[in-house]
Amino acid sequence: MKEQLIKDFKNIYGDGEVRSFFAPGRVNLIGEHTDYNGGNVFPCALSFGTYGVVRPREDSKVRFYSKNFESLGIIEVDLKSNIYDEKDGWANYPKGVIKKFEESGNEIKKGFDLLIFGNIPNGAGLSSSASVELLMSVILKGLYNFDISMVDMVKLSQKAENEFVGVNCGIMDQFAIGMGKKDCAILLDCNTLEYRYAPVELEDSSIVIINTNKRRGLADSKYNERRTECEDGLKELQVKLKIKSLGELTNEEFEENKKLISSQVVRKRVKHAVYENQRTLLAVEKLNNGDIKGFGELMNESHVSLRDDYEVTGIELDTMVALAWEEAGIIGARMTGAGFGGCTVNIVKNENIDTFIENIGIKYKEKIGVKADFYIAKIGHGARELS
Repeated sequence: MKEQLIKDFKNIYGDGEVRSFFAPGRVNLIGEHTDYNGGNVFPCALSFGTYGVVRPREDSKVRFYSKNFESLGIIEVDLKSNIYDEKDGWANYPKGVIKKFEESGNEIKKGFDLLIFGNIPNGAGLSSSASVELLMSVILKGLYNFDISMVDMVKLSQKAENEFVGVNCGIMDQFAIGMGKKDCAILLDCNTLEYRYAPVELEDSSIVIINTNKRRGLADSKYNERRTECEDGLKELQVKLKIKSLGELTNEEFEENKKLISSQVVRKRVKHAVYENQRTLLAVEKLNNGDIKGFGELMNESHVSLRDDYEVTGIELDTMVALAWEEAGIIGARMTGAGFGGCTVNIVKNENIDTFIENIGIKYKEKIGVKADFYIAKIGHGARELS
């Protein structure tokens, strides 16, 4: 991959010495819609992601080229006039990172030529945009020898997406991509950024990500709706309870006080937020004890809660998970990401993977009329320079 991209770089920009970088995609194993409710998430970095080949320039120009958007050609920006421009499309993400680096006191006087290629499926909810942001961050640190930690690069990357591009994302995606560690997932408190690694030793099993190929059209509006519902529920609970977030509650405390919430719908939303956070903490315990079967059962419970209490799944995701549950070798399956399309994450015994993929591919096409895509994923390291 790296050698081919270096050849492609030289075909586009000409000969000269280059450096190569990589930032992974991410998947959240459990802990969905908990981040903005003061709870924990449990993502990991993936073995596939976004590659970048770069060479410094002597002037203030930056030139971007993506093999994923070849029709856009070379996008050129001057560091002296780096502003958001809709026609620059994907390049606004790395442009935003450059801007945030400079605003935080990291002076960039000279530009560079950059070629990127990503093998993360677009629109699948595996964080292709955050991968590009962290790729740009490690490139800037590498080219200009900035004294900046990975956690600070994670924060600047999130700021670039929030303030420059204008997408109101949380910090989980950037954190998992920047701080990822091979064969480990990260238990992350999104409010405090306290985190710890937990080994994901699957032994005779693998993570299989399935893209439903349903674009997540409803995700943004429903995301805002769910946030509001949870905020409303929290306010009603705070009449009696001294809590700042739903993530502070145990399942038992929720059950004892749920009647404080007047709306049945809001009560269901709050139940998901509380139970999912507790499930995530328990899931890490299961992994630490080598209980993969128990971890898989919690994944299944997570999907049921997202389907019935949080109502963010939809026919494609529910069909995909139901088909997975019927297959031999399945340990656990759930939707991952915002919902209403995108991907499911599955843990499957290695001896069953081929038939798992074949059977689900046929049945999903029959039921939904759309072809699914399958990715056997390894858990990899975070964003870095390639040797």
